[in-house]
Parts: sequence; structure tokens; C-alpha cells
Amino acid sequence: MERNRDVVHSDPEIMSGTPVFVGTRVPVHNLFDYLEAGDSLDRFLASFPSVTREQAIAALEIGKEAVTDLASVD
Repeated sequence: MERNRDVVHSDPEIMSGTPVFVGTRVPVHNLFDYLEAGDSLDRFLASFPSVTREQAIAALEIGKEAVTDLASVD
């Protein structure tokens, strides 16, 4: 999916290949860690100003699609 490349990027030269938001060094898992801890999206964005709201929402949508696709396989 083309949209994924606009949101998430993995490069061995950046954070040892950890998936990060495009144009940043912010690991995508940080977003999920914040939400899992009960923090809001706004708090995450305030902590990582290099990530745009659009990128964060797109990452959540990608995750949602992945889970939905897995659920439909069963």
C-alpha cells in the first residue's frame, strides 16, 4: 500500500531499522505505547512535535486495517 510509505519508514541506517514516522526518528511503537498507557493523541503529539497529526492518525488507520484483515481471515 503506497500510503504506508508516506507514514512509516524502516531503514537500517535510522534507529537500526526500527519503523519510524517518515521524516522523523520517532519510532511508531511510541504512539501505541502512549495510547496503551492511557495518554491522549494530543499528549503524544506534544511530546513528539516532528510527528504530524495526519501521520499519527494514518498510522492508527494502518494498524486498524491490519487487525481487521487478520480478523477476516479466521
